[in-house]
Amino acid sequence: MGARRGPVQLRFRALLDDIRASASQLPDMRQQGKVTYSLPDCYLSAFALFFLQDPSLLEFQRRFQDQIQRNNLSTVFGVEEIPSDSQLREVLDTHEYAAVAEVFRRWFARLQRSKKLERYGLLGGYYLVSLDGSEYFTSEHVHCDYCLSRHKSNGHTEYYHQILQPALVAPGRREVIPFAPEFIRAHDGAQKQDCEVNAGMRAVTRLRSDHRQLSAVMVCDALYATERFITHLEAHRFPYLLGVKKQSHKTLFEDIEGLRRGGLLETLETTAEAGHRCVYEWTHEVRLFATTGAPTVNFLEFQMFDRSGKRTRHFSWVTDLPIARHTVEELVRAARARWKIENENFNTLKNHGYHLEHNFGHGTHHLSEVFFVLNLLGFFMHQVFALVDELYQQARAGFSARREYWNAIRAALRLMLFTSWNHVLARIHGPPLPAS
Repeated sequence: MGARRGPVQLRFRALLDDIRASASQLPDMRQQGKVTYSLPDCYLSAFALFFLQDPSLLEFQRRFQDQIQRNNLSTVFGVEEIPSDSQLREVLDTHEYAAVAEVFRRWFARLQRSKKLERYGLLGGYYLVSLDGSEYFTSEHVHCDYCLSRHKSNGHTEYYHQILQPALVAPGRREVIPFAPEFIRAHDGAQKQDCEVNAGMRAVTRLRSDHRQLSAVMVCDALYATERFITHLEAHRFPYLLGVKKQSHKTLFEDIEGLRRGGLLETLETTAEAGHRCVYEWTHEVRLFATTGAPTVNFLEFQMFDRSGKRTRHFSWVTDLPIARHTVEELVRAARARWKIENENFNTLKNHGYHLEHNFGHGTHHLSEVFFVLNLLGFFMHQVFALVDELYQQARAGFSARREYWNAIRAALRLMLFTSWNHVLARIHGPPLPAS
């Protein structure tokens, strides 16, 4: 029996058709008599680059001009006419891409309908959605309309791009499911903190608009533990687990220390693997800040000590979820899952084949953001296959490293003709035996 390919709506061709359909909806600003390459062909050509984790747009386009790879780009990715790298950059830079970003919403909805996300449930039926910001481009010379800027100590101006990324995470799950990124642009504010929190609020608004029935707990760091952001979460029906720190929440920790001295904190001690001691402390209904109107929150602290008594872990959070002895350990696991967006999402995108910080082409308008979106869609599609596609999983299992896997796929596309993505996977998983 062959490997199960997962639901039809989550297979390669169906997901690829979503990108084509979305690109077809974009208004084409070019004079129709001078159009050689369609918008869908431009988007699918660029998507193929990121899906295959190719490190160079120029070399990618050059290679696909030869007959074998030109046919593969057509049969596997559905590209009818291949634009040159300069034409591709120009088209993507000058066209608004918002319709393509809608693909994130549709793919997530398909995953939900397939029941493949049930394994991400936690805390009585909630998902965990983590928010985190990251830079993905810096330069003192190259910049576009949307670049942020900062002045360096040497007197130079540095331009950079920053995004706020929401993603579905879960303890024990390597696969991270990204939502549409929220770009932090020059007009969003002058200070990093203001920019990132503003982007976080936009991301929350978009998530509730795109997924009206989504039961999710927002898991964020201390940057977001503010009255303004908590009020925004409550207005959009999102419970929260937010990190807090003594430096930024001084009066909260003073109140907690007073409760601790009075023996008024609830506590639980457990023993973890390797004999480590875990200490949980919590209380309900404390003020986040000593100001009128500051939100009332529940406080949770976790500490881990090794066999010698040395503290090796220490985290604190506030939440609007109730805390009890039978739920406190699960709450801590959920809160600590926030780091998965850094470890499994950004770290993978930057260091494990997606070349997130490489400048594939910056442009003056949309190009840098379009490339980020398509790169993230490539990552999203890989996460889908890692969840639902047994043939993809079996082919990947034959390689010890992600980079080796994609090197083999790119090499195969250079040497052989394929009729589909399934054909590529089947050949990688089970290459033909030599003639006897």
